[in-house]
Amino acid sequence: METAYDKTSAKSIEEYARLLIGKTFQDVIEADSDGFSNLDDGGFSKKGGLGNLLEERYFHYGSNSDARPDFPEAGVELKTTPYKINSKGEKVAKERLVITMIDYMNVINEAFDESHLWLKARLMLLIYYLYQKEITNRLNYRIDYVSLFTPPEEDLEIIKEDYEKIVNKIRNGLAHELSEADTMYLAACTKSSDSSVRRQQPNSDIPAKPRAFSLKSSYMTYVLNNYIIPSSSKVSKVDAIVNNGHIVSFDKYVYDKIAEYRGRSIEELCNEFNIPSDTPAKNLGAIIAYRILGVKSNSAEEFVKAGIKVKTIRVNANNTITESMSFPAMSFNKIASEEWEESDFYQLLTETKFFFVVFKYDENNTLRLLGCKFWNMPGSDLSEVESVWNKTKQLINGGLVIERINGKYTSNFPKASENSVSHVRPHARNAEDVDILPDGRVFPKQCFWLNNSYILSQIQDLL
Repeated sequence: METAYDKTSAKSIEEYARLLIGKTFQDVIEADSDGFSNLDDGGFSKKGGLGNLLEERYFHYGSNSDARPDFPEAGVELKTTPYKINSKGEKVAKERLVITMIDYMNVINEAFDESHLWLKARLMLLIYYLYQKEITNRLNYRIDYVSLFTPPEEDLEIIKEDYEKIVNKIRNGLAHELSEADTMYLAACTKSSDSSVRRQQPNSDIPAKPRAFSLKSSYMTYVLNNYIIPSSSKVSKVDAIVNNGHIVSFDKYVYDKIAEYRGRSIEELCNEFNIPSDTPAKNLGAIIAYRILGVKSNSAEEFVKAGIKVKTIRVNANNTITESMSFPAMSFNKIASEEWEESDFYQLLTETKFFFVVFKYDENNTLRLLGCKFWNMPGSDLSEVESVWNKTKQLINGGLVIERINGKYTSNFPKASENSVSHVRPHARNAEDVDILPDGRVFPKQCFWLNNSYILSQIQDLL
């Protein structure tokens, strides 16, 4: 069948694809008078089916598992991906962008520039469609943005670092310990409809979950809002990436730069970097770190792309930590019907990289910069959190004992003394900030916390 575009020209393919803007997937089906596909239209409404629909009903080539890009003569890979409007009215990627499955046995022999991943990601035709919860038939989603995309050089340097981290872990027989939080922009995401499926890995007898190379949702959000849609973003880059190119790894540059200011008091740092004295305490540690790194805005571009969450940790003079680390308030009814590996808390811990900015009080009670650390939860500790999560779910579904004494609520949710890593306690503004339990009772909002003793154990190398 003759196509309406030049299949050897990336520009021609993009121009033809841009005619999709403003159309729904149903419009594509109705306009396809040739009836190219033999598949039932209803099948396209399933997860992953929208990309197949465009391949067959718009570009008129059969979807397949060919290792080459979708348009091999032009070297273009077609990627159809959803975005949504969040509660703040911002456009954000709904999910990560899966590039290709990881072949554990062969990837360890592939340099990045010659890898199957780069073959697919070198030039992508990104088609963003608007996900709307209220639209029940996915064929009625609207296509809003279409553009060819190659990761810019500054991003590519970090993507290559991410690739090496993933591949080195596989080389070392640790594919079963891979986590999306290991890396910045490129991740090794789990990829199987059956969570029990495992694959053989090199240099280890331990089977590993199937995983795919993917670009994180935080990165895809940045791509949409800065590379696809013209942006007036004022988020600035870390100095090393802007001025000096790729001299050392991103992590090492950050560690070395922060270390230059080790021992300086918060007051001294605020004076040197002209940080207002009325800056909220919860933001101060992050802003100090950004200024040291040459970032003039209140967030670093690289951190935004990677979805890195900054946490300030204050260590007492006697090497203890007073505060545990909190996370967003849980929804009782949501947890009641979730499974651990699909839960919000599991996703957060396995997908999020944290940046700890650590301060310590000296003998005069002056708070001084101690250092910093990129951190994500080791897989070996997730089982401890899982036990807390499972007990919490069990209590929510029956057995939760609630008492209110002198206006204060108490419960039998897991306490810090019961687990070495995590516990549950209130995360409410006051006693009236409540959520509804499945049995109809109301209770102040709760959240999962990481124990202060556990956080201390994770930064021992800085003390």
